[in-house]
Amino acid sequence: MNTTSPLLEQQALVIFSGGQDSATCLAWALNRFKRVLTLGFDYGQRHSVELACRKRVREGIAALNPQWAQRLGPDALLDLDIFRQLADTALTSDAPIEEHGPNGLPNTFVPGRNLIFILHAAAWAYAKEIRHMVLGVCQSDYSGYPDCRDDSIKAMQVAINSGMDASFTLHTPLMWRSKKDAWMLARSLGGDALVNLIVEESHTCYMGQRGQRYPWGYGCGECPACRLRAVGYAAYAEAQAACAQNPLEEEA
Repeated sequence: MNTTSPLLEQQALVIFSGGQDSATCLAWALNRFKRVLTLGFDYGQRHSVELACRKRVREGIAALNPQWAQRLGPDALLDLDIFRQLADTALTSDAPIEEHGPNGLPNTFVPGRNLIFILHAAAWAYAKEIRHMVLGVCQSDYSGYPDCRDDSIKAMQVAINSGMDASFTLHTPLMWRSKKDAWMLARSLGGDALVNLIVEESHTCYMGQRGQRYPWGYGCGECPACRLRAVGYAAYAEAQAACAQNPLEEEA
């Protein structure tokens, strides 16, 4: 199923959490770059179980495609446990999750999280002469986080290039895709095998729960991340069922 793209004879760094979006972005990068490294962050997140999922997702993706296995480089995990000192949020504490906080944003919003991730990733990549970074942020179908917006990412690209006198390119394959489209992209890259791997091994649930298995994967089923993933998967499954009944539609 693996879609073909011109292979860039360069290295890329994927900011890799172990969730659905970063797993899809890892497959996307492996399909395009000669060498792909991954970098994760331990920032005191309440759903730290995602860090345990990272290894299984990486190994599973490499096993799907010999070329991907050959291109996949080392993984690293940086300790950024500073967010509890910077802000009190539901993602870095045991506070109840609320979708609409006093400022209109969900209280799972960690101010500046993605901006800090990008800055640290760029500093890490700089010495390794990596100038392509891949992020799983999305403006089309997200929780309202302002640091996921296209303007925010473009501004960060300008800032790190100016501040480091470098030529970084920030790739955001999911920026304008819905969660349904993210599942569709995964299938176009790695077929049902990649979709099934993401369902089984990736983690999205803010509550960090892995006990209950749903059609879309594991989670509490109630938090905003679970609901968004569930709605996207349901739309994807419906589209796949429609294509199965009318194969000519999928070919088109």
